[in-house]
Amino acid sequence: MDQREIRFPCDDGFSMRGILTLPDRPEPRPGLLLIYEVFGLNEEMKRVAREFAEAGYVVLIPDLFHRGPKLLCVAGAIRSIIKQRGRPIDDLDAARRYLASRPEVDGNRLGVVGFCMGGGFAVVLAMRGHYKVAAPFYGEIPEDLPSACPTVASFGGLDKPLRDAPERLRRNLARLGVPSDIKVYEDAGHSFFTRTEGAILQKIGPLLPMHAGYHEPSALDAKDRVLAFFQEHLDRVVERSTM
Repeated sequence: MDQREIRFPCDDGFSMRGILTLPDRPEPRPGLLLIYEVFGLNEEMKRVAREFAEAGYVVLIPDLFHRGPKLLCVAGAIRSIIKQRGRPIDDLDAARRYLASRPEVDGNRLGVVGFCMGGGFAVVLAMRGHYKVAAPFYGEIPEDLPSACPTVASFGGLDKPLRDAPERLRRNLARLGVPSDIKVYEDAGHSFFTRTEGAILQKIGPLLPMHAGYHEPSALDAKDRVLAFFQEHLDRVVERSTM
């Protein structure tokens, strides 16, 4: 496996940092755009990227916080998710184009994965027609989705701020007739898939209304579900199109 730092060009000429993770597979592979949680591009996100690469995917993590002070970038990202437009969305589109252009990637088979803030972005990008599959983890869900790609979503039942999000997503995808797998892990809260870095955050997280913290049984089950969904709706897209 090869994990390296890269730069890709944004629409305004800015050279954005990213982490590219390549599996040990010679043929062009499906690509995943992985959008991190509010903590940014840390070692935990790199670990998650390696797990997806081990399953055979080329994974790109664009560093949306590379443009300036983190707090301003976070505020801009949240605003962009709400408005479903803005520079962060444009930067993610640039990241997608870069990923699709890589010789190791089959540009016709792209998926998007997002956690927390990134989960909100994953839902927005799922509406734009560029991805075969989306996997949002505990992200904000708009009231109305005009379109979407096949979606496998995971939420924590103890995550009070997102209590209504799973049903809202389920209702929209059913109305659109889009294949989906939406699961609420009743014993888990927000950020159950990732191991929060820092002892203070690990202690405070479970005390918050979102009950944030890693929950291994839920994380392992969610990983299996996501990979199975990808195998059905991303890995086999070319096979189905040639039949």
